[in-house]
Amino acid sequence: MKTIIIGSTKHLAFAVFYSSVGTAIALVAMAVWYLNSRPDLSSWHTTDLTSEYNVRSEVNSFADYLALEDQLFAELDQKLHQNQTQPQYFDILNRYVKGSYSDPSYFSQDWNRSFEWPQANAEFGVILLHGMSDSPYAMSHFAKHYQKNAYVLGLRLPGHGTLPSALTRVSWQDMAGAVALATEHMKQVLGDKPLYVVGYSTGAALALNHELERINSNKERDYAAMVLLSPAIGLTPVAAGAKWQARLGLVLGLDKLSWNSIQSEYDPFKYGSFAVNAGDVVYRLSEHNLALINQLGKDRLTGLPPILTFQSLTDDTVDTRAVVERLYQKLPQAGHELVLFDINRNEVNLSLILNDPLLPFEPVLTQESFDYTFTLIENQSPKTKKIQARRINDSRVERLPLSWPKQVYSLSHVALPFPKSDPLYGPVGDDSKPHIQIGIAASRGERGVLTVPASEMMRQKWNPFHSYMLNKMDEVIVAQ
Repeated sequence: MKTIIIGSTKHLAFAVFYSSVGTAIALVAMAVWYLNSRPDLSSWHTTDLTSEYNVRSEVNSFADYLALEDQLFAELDQKLHQNQTQPQYFDILNRYVKGSYSDPSYFSQDWNRSFEWPQANAEFGVILLHGMSDSPYAMSHFAKHYQKNAYVLGLRLPGHGTLPSALTRVSWQDMAGAVALATEHMKQVLGDKPLYVVGYSTGAALALNHELERINSNKERDYAAMVLLSPAIGLTPVAAGAKWQARLGLVLGLDKLSWNSIQSEYDPFKYGSFAVNAGDVVYRLSEHNLALINQLGKDRLTGLPPILTFQSLTDDTVDTRAVVERLYQKLPQAGHELVLFDINRNEVNLSLILNDPLLPFEPVLTQESFDYTFTLIENQSPKTKKIQARRINDSRVERLPLSWPKQVYSLSHVALPFPKSDPLYGPVGDDSKPHIQIGIAASRGERGVLTVPASEMMRQKWNPFHSYMLNKMDEVIVAQ
């Protein structure tokens, strides 16, 4: 009997094992089939640009970086734009077709490139770092805000502003190297004047990394203060497995598996398609930063400059809880502040939300003391769209002359850098402008027809509280 039981158990274990293996193989096969059934790749997904900066480039200064950038855009023009005819109807929203509505040349300057605005009487300097798949356009409003008083440098991060294919090869070390070159250049230009950095998303993670690396090397900080918007402090666990999708595609010879999304390139200053490698780069950078934070501890983190962070409670790109729990909760007392934008808690919205996104933060919101200032931007009451800034530390409330716009229930990861007046992402149309106006898109019809998902078109793309954000930034930057 004992032998029979042992034999039956072994057979059952083998059956379960082989069944599990078979199920896993079937699921992988289905996933590969689905990913490979997406739209065909275009030349902007497959063209290789050889003039892009990387950490192995023979580039020793920011002037060298700009010279290489000139070569890069000359190569881009040669490989993509030569021999193009007039745009056809199906190309009219393609950024890579000259004369289309999405042609970047319709704007006052090509915001896909690095820009440097010298100021002879500058009181301070500002470096602006955009996010993954973006371009310096994302930081253009901050550049304009500070250009009268500051020496401004907007850095185009490697892999950006050209073709989505560039993100299949870039590393976070390449981008960190470019940040170091730009920072060293600005320090030389400014002399004893203070240098500030404003970073958005991946750019914020790169700014933080720059200073963490300096502390870890026992060097003085470079920045007088840092302003971080939607910082990539932590990502969802799914990001950790992204690289395996690309590796599987490489083994099977399926190029489409190198892409998380393959979309129309209708945005003049942001890639629509997103490479798997790009997500892996942000994940690796964020994990490296978190390891440094834990390694250094509060005592050595006193070497960080004051950090002012703006973060939307709802963020589908980065982990808001990581910003609070894995960064701010580990900072020492040094003048840091976190500004968290709550959802629009009017009565209608509250009746429709699935789960209150603020509930996971209750342990932090109710703790007795903080080593940083924690400000929550919220409705004055469920009966009004008017907002207030409530400081969690001492419950001090400042009523603001701002309100939630009609039909907007929250901010988003991509909304923070752009005011309502933005000509590309803002909600006010202008018939005199020849270029695409993404913010006014509200096409309606049956699902599955358009190449751009409805969820992308409906995503909030501008910040109704942008003026408040600028005022808070001025308290840190101008008043130092």
